[in-house]
Amino acid sequence: MSDQPTCNRIRKQLNERCASPVSPEEILSPREIEIASAYAQGDTYQAIAARLGIAPSTVRTHLAAIYRKLEVSSKLDLHARLGGALPTADMQTDHAAVISELALSLEESLRREQALAEVLRIISRSGGDIDAVMSAILGFALDLCEAEFGILFDHHGDRRYAASHTRGIPKPFRDWLDAYGVFTASLRTGLGRLATSHTVVNIYDVRAEEIFQTDDQLRYATAILGGARSFVAIPMMSGNELVGAFTIYRQTVRPFGAQATTLAQTFADQSVIALENARMIAALRQKGAPK
Repeated sequence: MSDQPTCNRIRKQLNERCASPVSPEEILSPREIEIASAYAQGDTYQAIAARLGIAPSTVRTHLAAIYRKLEVSSKLDLHARLGGALPTADMQTDHAAVISELALSLEESLRREQALAEVLRIISRSGGDIDAVMSAILGFALDLCEAEFGILFDHHGDRRYAASHTRGIPKPFRDWLDAYGVFTASLRTGLGRLATSHTVVNIYDVRAEEIFQTDDQLRYATAILGGARSFVAIPMMSGNELVGAFTIYRQTVRPFGAQATTLAQTFADQSVIALENARMIAALRQKGAPK
C-alpha cells in the first residue's frame, strides 16, 4: 500500500517546481526587500543598519533569510534575482540555510580582505593626513565588527587618556570627552585595566559590572551618554610602549567574539602604523623646512 502523505508531499513538490516562479516581492517582506536591494547595490551592513535604525547583526540575520528564501548564493545572484532573473539552482530546503550561511560568510571574508588592503592603501597614500586615515580605519572596523561606534584613545601615561578620533559616537558622549580632554581612567574601567595589563579587555555588558553602580564618571558616560553595552578595547603598542587604545562599542548586549576581536586587533595594529607613518612624515617636513 502506498504511503498517501508521502505521495501528497511529492505531488505538491512537483507541482511547485512546475508552477511559474514567484517574484521576490511575493516572497520577501517590505523590510527584506529594502535590505536586499541596498545590499545588492553595495551598501554595507553598517550603512543599512544606520539608515533603518537597527543593529548590523540584524541586517545579517535578514540577509541570511533573504538568501534562503530567494535561493541565491552570492551578492551577484541576489542582484540578478531582484532584477527578475529566475533562481539559478534548485536549492533543497534542507540545505538552504547552510548554503545561505556559507555564502554570507564567504562574502564577509572577501570584504575583510578588501577592507584590510584598502586601509594599507590609504595609509601609504595619506601623506601624513592622520585624521582621514583614522576615520577610514574606524569605519572599516565598525562595519566588519558589527559595532555602532568607535573611539581611538591616545595614552598619555599613568592611565591618562584623551579621545583623538571617533566614528559614529553619540553626541552627548562626544561632548563629554571633549569637555574632559585628558582624563585618568580608574583601575576598574576597561581603559584602566588595559593600561595595567597591555592586553585586550572584552566587557560583555558595561552595565553588569560592579563599577557601574559606583560614581565612576567614565563608566557612566560610556553606558548612559554613549548607550554602550558590549565593548572591546585593544592595546595599541609601539614596541613595549602603550601608545593608545582602539575601542569599539555595541549598543546591545552582544559580546564580541574571537573573530571580531582579532579583526579589531588588526585595525589597532594598522592604526599604530598610520600614527608612526604620520610622525615620520611630519619629522621629515620639519627637517626640510627653511630655517
